[in-house]
Amino acid sequence: MPIVQISAALGPAECELAVKYTLQEMQKEAKNQKIAFEILESHETQQGYSSILCNVPEDAQIWLNTWLGTIQWTFQSKIRPQHKRKNWFVGISQFDTPQQLPTDDMIHFQACRASGAGGQHVNTTDSAVHATHIASGISVKVMSERSQHANKRLAKELIMLKLQQHSQSTKANQKQLQHQQHALIERGNPIRSFKK
Repeated sequence: MPIVQISAALGPAECELAVKYTLQEMQKEAKNQKIAFEILESHETQQGYSSILCNVPEDAQIWLNTWLGTIQWTFQSKIRPQHKRKNWFVGISQFDTPQQLPTDDMIHFQACRASGAGGQHVNTTDSAVHATHIASGISVKVMSERSQHANKRLAKELIMLKLQQHSQSTKANQKQLQHQQHALIERGNPIRSFKK
């Protein structure tokens, strides 16, 4: 499944609010088109989100392509009402699924119960997976799929993605790598624009 990041980049709190609005719009469209849209990881802030990692089915790639790039939101700041700026930008990027995933002996898996909404199987089976890459200590928790096998596969993909980000710079820590990715968002030439 494609892994997608919605990011406020290094923008101000209004961009974090714009990430929240973007997520709502994407979820609404996905629901209307009956596309499974799962949040894998989110970094919540006081105003919204600095970034969100999510996945969509591979058969929804055409829909996803209409969202990839820069999203522009135009609204008066609720955070700083006197602020003159009205355009706020969000970046949406897709990470390629790694070609070679870590093997099971490189990762410590621990089954756990899923939480939250999900029907009769939630909290009745240990389908969620907490996975830790032994060499690096990178860990993820995945509970978006119904089976433990599917959650293990997605956990491997997320760990590989995080390992790739980590290897881009040995001098920078994980937070700095995420900020570098956020800084690549183009301000202007949006693929979609919204007004609030």
